[in-house]
Amino acid sequence: MDSLLHLLLLALIQGLTEFLPVSSSGHLILLPRLLNVEDQGLLLDVAVHVGTLGAVMLYFWRDMGQLVAGFAHTLTGKFTTRQARLFLLLCFATVPVIILGLVLKMADAMDAMRNIKVIGWTMLTFGIALYIADKKGPEIRKAEGWNWKDALLMGLAQAIALIPGTSRSGITITAARGLGFTRTDGARIAMLMSIPTILASGLLLGKDVVEAGDWTLLKEAGLAAVLAFFSALGALTLMMRLLRSTSFTPYVIYRIALGLLLLFIAYS
Repeated sequence: MDSLLHLLLLALIQGLTEFLPVSSSGHLILLPRLLNVEDQGLLLDVAVHVGTLGAVMLYFWRDMGQLVAGFAHTLTGKFTTRQARLFLLLCFATVPVIILGLVLKMADAMDAMRNIKVIGWTMLTFGIALYIADKKGPEIRKAEGWNWKDALLMGLAQAIALIPGTSRSGITITAARGLGFTRTDGARIAMLMSIPTILASGLLLGKDVVEAGDWTLLKEAGLAAVLAFFSALGALTLMMRLLRSTSFTPYVIYRIALGLLLLFIAYS
């Protein structure tokens, strides 16, 4: 397959699935298997994630302004302002995924989990978990009430999403709904939590590429990131609008159907 077409498909899939609770990484791993091409590897996966990072930062530009102000406040010792509190909560929520990510990287376990069986089971299991949380969780809390306990629980949930097929947005939204946040506010918190997480993973793998001197691969990663940005911005805008009137059930049905199909293929 033409490499440019492969990059276009990567960017499109990442943009459409990153903010939906259906696991973008799971789809990116499945793509080369469906097209019978070489796996693009973790670098291009992270590159398209970085592209979606730009999209979420632009869409939530008001929150980004608050985060920048909060960062400035912490540098000057103003830890009690609303902006500083949001900044510190997001940093705190990111700690679990950074720790587990480093452990998995040092154990060289990331590639071992990139297989159809793992994706099939996580698609199915966490799809059911999202359905239960969305149906049972009350919609009584707003994003402004996010606290340290919420950040810890959602941060631990986000760390589990390092397992392919789990869906970072899906499991953090599941946690948010279980904690009683409304669908739109839970999704908003989950999207903001993606900013430091994707940034950290992008910097880590980007460092590896720079040290290896693979500039050709770095150029491809940059192109994929730009393409993912535009597709992600459109998908994010659409999803946030739909959440005002729809539940997560359509995504659950998709996850369960895909999970069962993958398990059938894996065990047949």
